[in-house]
Amino acid sequence: MKTKLHHYKNRKVSIVMNCFNGAKFVKQAIESVLRQTHENWELIFWDNQSTDNSAKIIKNYKDKRIRYFYAETFTSLGEARNLAIDKTRGSLIAFLDCDDLWVPEKLARQIPLFDKPEIGIVISDTVFFNESKKEKQLYKKQKPPEGYVFKDLLMRYFISLETVIIRKAALEGLTELFDTRFSAIEEYDLFIRLCHRWELGYVDLVLAKWRVHSESATWQKPELFGIERRLFVKKLSMIIPNFSTQFKMEYKALLRKCDYEDARVIWKNGDAYKARKLLKPHKFTSFPWLVVYILTFLPFKLFNWIAKIGKLVP
Repeated sequence: MKTKLHHYKNRKVSIVMNCFNGAKFVKQAIESVLRQTHENWELIFWDNQSTDNSAKIIKNYKDKRIRYFYAETFTSLGEARNLAIDKTRGSLIAFLDCDDLWVPEKLARQIPLFDKPEIGIVISDTVFFNESKKEKQLYKKQKPPEGYVFKDLLMRYFISLETVIIRKAALEGLTELFDTRFSAIEEYDLFIRLCHRWELGYVDLVLAKWRVHSESATWQKPELFGIERRLFVKKLSMIIPNFSTQFKMEYKALLRKCDYEDARVIWKNGDAYKARKLLKPHKFTSFPWLVVYILTFLPFKLFNWIAKIGKLVP
């Protein structure tokens, strides 16, 4: 037992925290790292040219494990993460945005799963919360699959960034890290490509918290999801031989999702007829798709409410 504990303590985790004007929440995020029971970590704090007090806050911490970098130029989030990863020294890499949180046992609970050499990524359960203190546990009702989950992720993506720890050697085997062409699905793209080659491990504990707030950039440009997802499909078709035939069902599901993302934007902008036309070829795919198609005859706001309550979104 002592040998195993010593083994785990020797595993250094590089925590990538990208920040652009994150002063409002960044102190809470840093404090959650400092409270980790696994102490062998480094925090790569990448300041993407913030103009608020973010730099001042981080520089107040004297812990030598915290390494501050100020970007020479402002970049996209994906490129900023790539630059930060280039500075890492650990054998494992974790991600924590400056508005999210970890529980103290997070690293200690997830690290042991990397004893299995086939595992390249480990996730945990997480809680989404907002300023009104409303919470939603991600995997409370249904636990995510484990092992080789490439097909599962193509059908329904389930990874939340703040829970992720990656074996650095797994990243080194990829042709690229975060695709800098993407600004809406850069995590989705990287983690799915990673899971094409490596197994995924899961710890069935809430070890992180994802903050939902109005300043989050995640959903500010919904029109990008359909556009970038189509680029992603083309990308997989280029890097995986016979992708559309080898993963025929998943390939069709991805294209349906692209049409759905485009239809939502078109519909929200007032053209329900065009949105309906885009969704029509998919209406008999399953009952939820038929319901989505029928709902295009209703106002978008009403659809949005029904879809959210009924979880109809494919």
